[in-house]
Amino acid sequence: MAEVQQNEKGEGGKTKQKKQHLRVDFTPMVDMNMLLITFFMFCTTLLKPQTMNINMPMKDENLTEEEKTKIKESGAVTLLLGANDELYYYLGIPKDQSTYADSTYLITSSYGAGGIRSVLLEKNKGTYEKIQELKAQLKEGLIVDSVFRTKSKEIQEGAKDYAPTVMIKPTELSTYKNMVDALDEMLITNIGAYAIIDLTPGDRFFLYQRTGNKEYLTDEQRVELEQK
Repeated sequence: MAEVQQNEKGEGGKTKQKKQHLRVDFTPMVDMNMLLITFFMFCTTLLKPQTMNINMPMKDENLTEEEKTKIKESGAVTLLLGANDELYYYLGIPKDQSTYADSTYLITSSYGAGGIRSVLLEKNKGTYEKIQELKAQLKEGLIVDSVFRTKSKEIQEGAKDYAPTVMIKPTELSTYKNMVDALDEMLITNIGAYAIIDLTPGDRFFLYQRTGNKEYLTDEQRVELEQK
């Protein structure tokens, strides 16, 4: 509600003020807000839950436990996110403590096509090509999104016995951007099983051996190192 004052001339040339009540109708504004809300609801992609595949033990009864362990170890890839956008990785699972003293076990890499991506593509060969074919069919309109997701899941399920399992381990010196870049590589290379987990003492010693930076070590490791 608002008031508007108008000046009118009365008798004898005197100015007389006349008050008029002005009503502002906000009903059209409500309609416009509802239209905007509806527009953004239809134009915004809703978040979809992301699932992570887990490599389970093989069901082949002809394989011994040792053979199953070897298959699992051969598919393990561990990424260590270091300081200053540095990226390191190692393949398999270290056998014993002496392995951590071997600095050659830890391989220096980088983010992007010329680095860890080529390693993951090689490890995920076969699965990657099949999913890329599905993406091409989806882009051409030959299949719908629901079919693409179903078939992609079937391909990854069928390859879980030999597909790589990637363990991403950020350090205190890495950045949020490093984590995003690592996850992007998982999507680009169609890795079906990956997880973000904490560093082990062995991983920290790997990084120290390679870089000489004691900040990667735990307090106990630093004390132990000083006592030697």
